[in-house]
Amino acid sequence: MNTQEDRELTPGGHRHDPPPLSDHADARPVAAGAQESAVIDRGSIVQLDPDHPGFRDAEYRARRNRIAQLALGHRAGEPAPDAPYTEEEHALWRAVRDALEPRHARFACAEYLEAVSRLDLPRGRIPQLEEVSERVRRISGFRLEPVAGLVEPRVFLESLADGVFLCTQYIRHHSTPLYTPEPDVVHELLGHAATLASPRLAALNRLFGEAVKRARAAEDFERLARVYWFTVEFGVVREGGAVKAYGTGLLSSAGELEAMRDARLLPLDADEAARADYDPTRFQPTLFCADSFDSVCETLSAYLTRA
Repeated sequence: MNTQEDRELTPGGHRHDPPPLSDHADARPVAAGAQESAVIDRGSIVQLDPDHPGFRDAEYRARRNRIAQLALGHRAGEPAPDAPYTEEEHALWRAVRDALEPRHARFACAEYLEAVSRLDLPRGRIPQLEEVSERVRRISGFRLEPVAGLVEPRVFLESLADGVFLCTQYIRHHSTPLYTPEPDVVHELLGHAATLASPRLAALNRLFGEAVKRARAAEDFERLARVYWFTVEFGVVREGGAVKAYGTGLLSSAGELEAMRDARLLPLDADEAARADYDPTRFQPTLFCADSFDSVCETLSAYLTRA
């Protein structure tokens, strides 16, 4: 593939390839700087790798640091602080929406399309986290809490049990509108927040969090993380004779949505998914496909309540 579509991170903070292989999977917010190596600006909260698109952009780095500082000063349960987005960044949001929306019409499942319509995110500007959180809360009871960067996968997943989604607020660099080396506000809102506007998907997220909280052994956690990857992040279903996406890593990536047509499809089996390996550095070659969204809910509910 040589499309210029956004390639991002995965639930463990693993990095996708840079352009031109662009596109998106998911990553999880980490405490600031945990993912990126300290190369310059050692006094900064966020320190970017030399290959990061914004590495040599002092203004972008300064804005990232301001947004990270807002998250670090936030107290759980309080309203999320507003991020200082620029007009250039609002234009970036619009460009990504323009790339994703026609793909959603073709490849997104009905559950997601209904949730997106219900959430009704603005197209012309990046919505502030608190306004989205309030909309999601009214629909499913979840709230969005800001974080400065990647968080530990267990921390991220356990927070779901309490109806909390840990969410980054910064946006990717303008020089690569359809690529980001870490999960940004585009991924968080058009992927995760949108699916949390589905009460059924929100309920599955809670079940994952509760199961992770019960998991004591490392291998039990790893199995749950794999099931989460192959369902919440990269799940697909059959609808009207076609394969449609409900996973956030697919739905927030124009390239992944196109590439899923070439993926090998396996029947959804949570036990099989718990043993399956995945490579976050490429478009996903294998996806677990359910016969319906009702089947997704039944299969995952049964697996997670006994996990």
